[in-house]
Amino acid sequence: MTWRGSATTKDRIFACLPYLLPLLSVLPFGAYLFRQFPVLALILLPLQPLLAIYTIPFASLIIFFVLFLGVVRNEKISHFIRFNTMQALLIDIALFLCTMVLSILTPALGTGLVGQTLFNVVFLGTLAACAYSVVQSVLGRYAEIPGISEAVYSQVP
Repeated sequence: MTWRGSATTKDRIFACLPYLLPLLSVLPFGAYLFRQFPVLALILLPLQPLLAIYTIPFASLIIFFVLFLGVVRNEKISHFIRFNTMQALLIDIALFLCTMVLSILTPALGTGLVGQTLFNVVFLGTLAACAYSVVQSVLGRYAEIPGISEAVYSQVP
């Protein structure tokens, strides 16, 4: 939905970049899939430089607040970029919550079929949501993800 005006090519490119944050955050959930299908490790090759930065203590938290305060709350930046940035941040928050819940459940579930399935679902779901959002951003459309997009519209004026 492009009701706020058309997105320029530059806006489309910058709207795709924040989705790297949830992609980097979800990689630990893909450990079982990477072990079962080593070919999937090719996904990690373009992310290697960013993974080096991401290993710095509190880097993800600093990046989160820079994006939130510097992009989402900055009225001078186009609505399209701010919308996609906030949506990426909300996906990242959902991942953080999944990390907390699964860290509690993992000792009880173990690394059996149920545990691996939960990790794979979180990984593939996040990967699909980010891929969908990036494709929509490249096309200049607002990615509508149920639940998350409604929260984004309430946060981004």
